[in-house]
Amino acid sequence: MQLEMKELDALAKNLNLSKEEMLKESLKVFLERKLREIKTEMFKIRTKYGVSSVKEFEELYRKGEVEEKDTWQDLQRLDHLEFKKDELEKALRTL
Repeated sequence: MQLEMKELDALAKNLNLSKEEMLKESLKVFLERKLREIKTEMFKIRTKYGVSSVKEFEELYRKGEVEEKDTWQDLQRLDHLEFKKDELEKALRTL
């Protein structure tokens, strides 16, 4: 779906909002949805290994409680998701 600027202007007018207000609110909703998706995926990985952070996951390696060969992708994914979560939260704070 591709919206033209005049369509955005008309939609904002119909909603009794400024175009900037409408775009800001839309971006906020989008970022919040992405944040929920990331938190859900993080929850699945954390639950699978009984950890609450990358640091705890790495501790399982140090203790020899998990095999690296079978779990390193989940560790990397969790680390990446934590980074993305932080970035999204930072972006939401600026709105």
